[in-house]
Amino acid sequence: MSDQKRYKDFVSGLVIVAGTVSAYFLFRDLVGPYIAKLVDPDREKHEQARIKAEANLQRIKRLRKEVPGEAADGSDNNGSRIDKLVLNEYENQVALEVVAPEDIPVGFADVGGLEDIIEELKEAIIYPLTLPHLYSHGGPLLSAPSGVLLYGPPGCGKTMLAKAVAHESGASFINLHISTLTEKWYGDSNKLVRAVFSLAHKLQPAIIFIDEIDAVLGTRRSGEHEASGMVKAEFMTLWDGLTSTSASGSPSRIVVLGATNRINDIDEAILRRMPKKFPVPLPGADQRRRILQLVLGTTKRDASFDLDYISKVTAGMSGSDIKEACRDAAMVPVREYIRECRASGAAMDRVSADDVRGIRTEDFFGRKGGGQILMDNHARTTRASAARAQQSKASTDLYPEIDDEEHASLSPD
Repeated sequence: MSDQKRYKDFVSGLVIVAGTVSAYFLFRDLVGPYIAKLVDPDREKHEQARIKAEANLQRIKRLRKEVPGEAADGSDNNGSRIDKLVLNEYENQVALEVVAPEDIPVGFADVGGLEDIIEELKEAIIYPLTLPHLYSHGGPLLSAPSGVLLYGPPGCGKTMLAKAVAHESGASFINLHISTLTEKWYGDSNKLVRAVFSLAHKLQPAIIFIDEIDAVLGTRRSGEHEASGMVKAEFMTLWDGLTSTSASGSPSRIVVLGATNRINDIDEAILRRMPKKFPVPLPGADQRRRILQLVLGTTKRDASFDLDYISKVTAGMSGSDIKEACRDAAMVPVREYIRECRASGAAMDRVSADDVRGIRTEDFFGRKGGGQILMDNHARTTRASAARAQQSKASTDLYPEIDDEEHASLSPD
């Protein structure tokens, strides 16, 4: 009788254990995720952001070069610090915007002209960030500025300069987008702003880059949405904290780098936090020549191609305009060759690029759409040359120089 009772107790125990285990797995796999989704609707998104952020930071660690000098927390280099990072859900979202310097294919050698600005950027940003021991005798006075602003007309190389600074400095580059700071939940945008600066402190030396900064940190107005005003206030409050020193007494190595073509639309308090302001104007004659050399590169050119003349008639054009003009000119020989092959009935899969002629000076003119400044400069130059040729048959200056300061007068009447 007792054996039968023990057997029943044993079976009952097994049933209870099996039921408990089954209930656990049922709750974990079915009920738990449902409840977690009700409590935190963005749980899955945050988990995916954490996984991607960890993968991105580990990749940066593998690519990053060792930065000279001791880090702010006493570690030997930034790569070892990445292994020790513990990020919250907001820092994980911002970490997706971190770009490794080696992934940026633009250096100062790829920037046409602007030597004075490049040298100033090196002395004011790159050296204090990467070689702090050289400036230790000056204390906070010789540390990197809290903010740097690049402003000027569109297409003149502001974003390219920012990329070159990130590449040459080797610092962590946080390419901050407006969409990164935009959240549907009230107050989350402020927490993301705080995460930007806390992550920058963990990854320093770091550069926080904001392109079109006037759209993010524009002038505050009375009719502005409350959430937008709170984001700006949070940003400015945390930005002032960049001047604080670390536990070891060394200044924080973080710089906010902004670019805009509407400097008057930026809030005055933001401008005060960006003591270094560099104007990036339309390129001059020497800079246009350098841009043409970089853009054309190894492109096949005809023996009669006149680089000096093209650099003169592009007065008043931005670097982006010059690049597009070169692109259109390079298409002219290809277009001619394709038409010749079609007319002769040659198979297009057997044509050779070596048979395409080089770019000529006249390929820059006569195109439809865009390049109006170039066309007007060329037309006025041609008329001036013809007039001088009639006045003096001995004149050989077919390509007179165009004054950069008078390029506005060369625009259409």
